[in-house]
Amino acid sequence: MKFLILSVCVALAAADVSHILPKQGKDETAAQILKQELDVGVEGQYQWAYETDNGISASESGSLKNAGSENAAEVAQGAASWTSPEGELVQIQYIADENGYQPQGSHIPTPPPIPEAILRALQWIKDHPPKEEN
Repeated sequence: MKFLILSVCVALAAADVSHILPKQGKDETAAQILKQELDVGVEGQYQWAYETDNGISASESGSLKNAGSENAAEVAQGAASWTSPEGELVQIQYIADENGYQPQGSHIPTPPPIPEAILRALQWIKDHPPKEEN
């Protein structure tokens, strides 16, 4: 039951993206829903999806993994897309399971590369391990 409530909250939160949409002369808060689906099964599985006329779409499906066992876990996978205020198409795919939330997409920040001097220092440490003292 907690998972169903959480899923509904996530779906509602995902639907409120009006603050990131570009203003194109029309009221984005009045976007029309072109497609909306929701299917909830009795064994914890579910699936939802929606599309709007201003280019927003999202979908997710999930289920209970290892039901009835000590390591039962909810798993979900989904995707969302919209147009950024700069006019770029943003697409994100994700998996959420016992290992956490794992998003993928070209707009997700990545860490900068490790500086060459640090890489050389790490290699030197690896090549010259400390000697044990007796």
